[in-house]
Amino acid sequence: MRLRNVKGAEEIIANSLYVIQDPGEYKGKWNTFFGNDHPIHIEIGMGKGKFVHTLAELHPEINYIGIEMYSSVLCRAIEKRQEKDLPNLYFIRMDAKKIIEVFDEDEIDRIYLNFSDPWPKERHAKRRLTSPQFLASYDIILNQNGVICFKTDNRSLFDYSVETIKESEHWSLRDITYDLHNSSFAADNVMTEYEEKFSSKGMPIHRLVAAHNKNSRI
Repeated sequence: MRLRNVKGAEEIIANSLYVIQDPGEYKGKWNTFFGNDHPIHIEIGMGKGKFVHTLAELHPEINYIGIEMYSSVLCRAIEKRQEKDLPNLYFIRMDAKKIIEVFDEDEIDRIYLNFSDPWPKERHAKRRLTSPQFLASYDIILNQNGVICFKTDNRSLFDYSVETIKESEHWSLRDITYDLHNSSFAADNVMTEYEEKFSSKGMPIHRLVAAHNKNSRI
């Protein structure tokens, strides 16, 4: 469920030092934006930003970009960003469909997809962030060692994602669990706002990692 509209959200975003206003300008040269050659991890659909903020604090050796298309939600992430000095964390307001307009081939090391909109109707399947259309974009921007880390409480979306990834010659599945918090992967897990809410109600969290097949891109 999305937040209510934030009054003046567009102006807040336009004036924020933490929002990259013209991200396309840095395509192929994000290292110049951050001023280093650290790995770049992105979260698509970051919500209020708890997850990516936590990672940025834990891993100053990694650059993080949070992507969110809803202005009111992004404003909450901006507020959180103002609380701490995190030079390795910035935001982009955009629709994920434009991702290859912003990042160049092999430029990204990891993509996080957390509790994405399931788009349950079949006619909307291409909007799912694990659809073949989006996987094709990820395949371009992720480097050869890059991975997609996907978490959701929605079993139908998870099953769809597993099958879609299996059917693609460009990806291989690993670290699949249908109950993350009771698995061996729980120790290193960083929770999102939604994850805290759902898991507190006893709902199982599903997780997978999708990696490039070594010989799929020539």
